[in-house]
Amino acid sequence: MADETILNRIESLVKEEHALQRREEDDAVDDDALAEDRRRLERVSVELDQCWDLLRQRRARRSAGEDPDGAQARDAGTVEGYRQ
Repeated sequence: MADETILNRIESLVKEEHALQRREEDDAVDDDALAEDRRRLERVSVELDQCWDLLRQRRARRSAGEDPDGAQARDAGTVEGYRQ
């Protein structure tokens, strides 16, 4: 997957994330809709983290003179388990 493809996916996910955050206010009276929005928001957040991780891997490999296509998307548990 090319960097541009990853960046396009990130942009799309960020737009969805913002839309979901705005919608949360409207769904506040509907518990089911609010719960679904929050579940989707969590999935979007995890996928964003995975995309950023993959992009960082690709950039690091390129910087080290390695093939960026050797970078692999990591599972959600790995990416979400990073310590800041």
